[in-house]
Amino acid sequence: MISMATTFKQRGPKDHEGFEYGRSDNPTRKCLETCLAAIENAKYGLCFSSGLSAADAVVHLLIPGDHILCVDDVYGGVRRLLSKVASKLNIHTSFVDPTNPEKFVQNIKENTKIIWLESPTNPTLKLVDIEKISSMVKQKRPDIHILVDNTFMSSYFQQPIDLGATIVLHSITKYLNGHSDVIMGCLCLNDSELYDKLKYLQNAMGGVPSPFDCYLVNRGLKTLAVRMKGHMYNTLALAKFLEKHPQVEKVIYPGLESHPQYELAKRQCSGFSGILSFYVKGGLEETVKFLKNLKLFIIAESLGSYESLIDHPALMTHESVPPEDRKLLGITDNLVRLSVGLEDTEDIINDLDQALKSIAK
Repeated sequence: MISMATTFKQRGPKDHEGFEYGRSDNPTRKCLETCLAAIENAKYGLCFSSGLSAADAVVHLLIPGDHILCVDDVYGGVRRLLSKVASKLNIHTSFVDPTNPEKFVQNIKENTKIIWLESPTNPTLKLVDIEKISSMVKQKRPDIHILVDNTFMSSYFQQPIDLGATIVLHSITKYLNGHSDVIMGCLCLNDSELYDKLKYLQNAMGGVPSPFDCYLVNRGLKTLAVRMKGHMYNTLALAKFLEKHPQVEKVIYPGLESHPQYELAKRQCSGFSGILSFYVKGGLEETVKFLKNLKLFIIAESLGSYESLIDHPALMTHESVPPEDRKLLGITDNLVRLSVGLEDTEDIINDLDQALKSIAK
């Protein structure tokens, strides 16, 4: 059922059945929030009009003078939000390599209020030991909230709350919806006091999704399991193929034994998604030529849908990251990020093969 109502009849003043005004709550949205909480093993779910809107609500938990400790290789939009917008509110962020938990936690300050994690990171697919960092932070500073962006791995393959996270964030736009027809974000959590604060911000700031979009995501969740298995199957086959390709410098995929954190991936995740990054042999000219010769893969931002997409992070999703920072992170002109879809495996491999071979011509 889709409830498109903007307002709801009350029996008397403040005498209603849980719904007053569409921004504050809606039956279709409530259904989705309940489902999202369930698949993240959480008590509460909150939906927002985008992943960044959800992230912004978390930022608004803070006050001027507070500090965020964030992974260095974070989605470009989040980095922009924290470094360009939150900083104007006197909320400052340190971006630190998270692959060494001990060194990462050493960057906690007296005014640190949130640890902001992504695993895998975007776009170089570094893994964060969520359980270890969560344990260390809770021993050192139990008042700090630990947020994990679970967009890349999805709720099907990774459960951050079970690993110690306080808040799980998703860009629902990606795997949870899976059809490239909805922009939405969510937060899932267990803490009732924190939920009340975020619920207040959801209503006060007004960044909520439409009932129809919530209906579409409810539809998408019904195929999450089968979609994620298909993404993993295609991507693992493609990753193994690319590792041996003469026009590929390096492949990054947590499901490969060559990934430096492969053992952590096996321990922390129940499988691997469809996100793969690799370095083309050559520079910007060769990489652009490769991209333009693709036939099946679509050059586009976003990820996590049934169709195969390819992104050039330095020119697209991470263009807002300063060039010097991109260089340190390994976001070079020959890096591409793939969101491998559900097409025939052989078709996916053949398309990349012919486009890579075009470089040598």
